[in-house]
Amino acid sequence: MPLIDPVLLKSRLGLLAGRFDVDAFEECDSTSSELMRRADLGAPAGTVIVADRQSAGRGRRGRQWLSAPEASLTFSLLWRFSGSPARLAGLSLAVGVALARALEGLGAQGICLKWPNDVLLRQGDDYAKLAGILVELASDRRGIQAVIGIGINLSAPTVELPQPVAGLDQAMAALPERHLVLAAVLSALAGVLDAFAVDGFASSKNEWQQRHAWQDAAVQLLDDGSAPLLGRCAGVDADGALLLETASGMQRIFSGDVSLRRA
Repeated sequence: MPLIDPVLLKSRLGLLAGRFDVDAFEECDSTSSELMRRADLGAPAGTVIVADRQSAGRGRRGRQWLSAPEASLTFSLLWRFSGSPARLAGLSLAVGVALARALEGLGAQGICLKWPNDVLLRQGDDYAKLAGILVELASDRRGIQAVIGIGINLSAPTVELPQPVAGLDQAMAALPERHLVLAAVLSALAGVLDAFAVDGFASSKNEWQQRHAWQDAAVQLLDDGSAPLLGRCAGVDADGALLLETASGMQRIFSGDVSLRRA
């Protein structure tokens, strides 16, 4: 399968082409690591690194993210924000909304979101992971830089994984060509991130809540070394915190280093 062609991608982006500077790799250690190195050298907002394979791709909580050109779309986007890092609470959830918008716009059905950074595909009464998001923040003299890493399964991975996984080809009648998928996602991200820069996660909260896979479901929150916290998943607030109704009252969960599971 040929590499993503930045020139062809620009034609798919149309009027938004000028907002993105895309570089494609056959293989790199990690698209986010490569983008961080470029950010340190002054790369502008809108810089995108896309790779067919990663030798050290990473997901949340230090997990490895697998990628292959025929089965996945893996890329990282640099965006810059003014103000303090506290203003970026809920950014990974807003990115999830952008992904959902883009995939639904391409014709995907059954797209749902899970706190704090997963895109799921509804499969009967259950859900399978379709895409993952990892946002990494750093400060410099220009403000806050966000490196937004995204991995989308175009088809379900064939290796055994600890949770159900799905591919975009299971959500639609015909899988679009990769340039169309990437252009749709980047276009949606531009709109969501522009709104986020003004109003924070509040600008995307209602859309996130509408797609929340486990709204009102009984869940358990797992934290290494602690007993599971049981409760009813009541959604999220305007800061992107998980609202968990427990026996001792409503709790706001901010940490992304916990795992959310059905009870």
